[in-house]
Amino acid sequence: MFKRCAAAAVALMLGGPVMAAPLCDEMGFAGLLASCNRGEDIMLTLSSGKPLGEDTVLQSGAYYTLVIEADGSAELAVEGPSFFRAIWMNEIVINKIEIRPMAIDSIEFDKAGVAELSFVAIKPGRHTLRIPGSTGETQQITLSIQ
Repeated sequence: MFKRCAAAAVALMLGGPVMAAPLCDEMGFAGLLASCNRGEDIMLTLSSGKPLGEDTVLQSGAYYTLVIEADGSAELAVEGPSFFRAIWMNEIVINKIEIRPMAIDSIEFDKAGVAELSFVAIKPGRHTLRIPGSTGETQQITLSIQ
């Protein structure tokens, strides 16, 4: 608690923004990746004619997993360059293969499958993930980082 108060005091003296509090007080050696700093999983479904998912509010500094499941009914992708640049990507797991990318713009599924993206939300703002070329409201979600 003292560390957070001290950081806030220094930020106020320097005129900078105060960082959002993590979900837990003592993160230990794991830091931001500690289990107490993890938000709920975000679920997306890639299926022809079905809603992509629900709008979600994320906390800056918290760790999340975005689970994208495709049912194979169509060749579909999900894109969101502004969202992918507002997070720190830890890894993408596909078929138990862990990938640690610098950045991505989109992920496309040719067949049924699941991809899990773990990340830390960083830059506050409203970001959209959507199926490219779609115009329906149910074919996109808004992820708001606070």
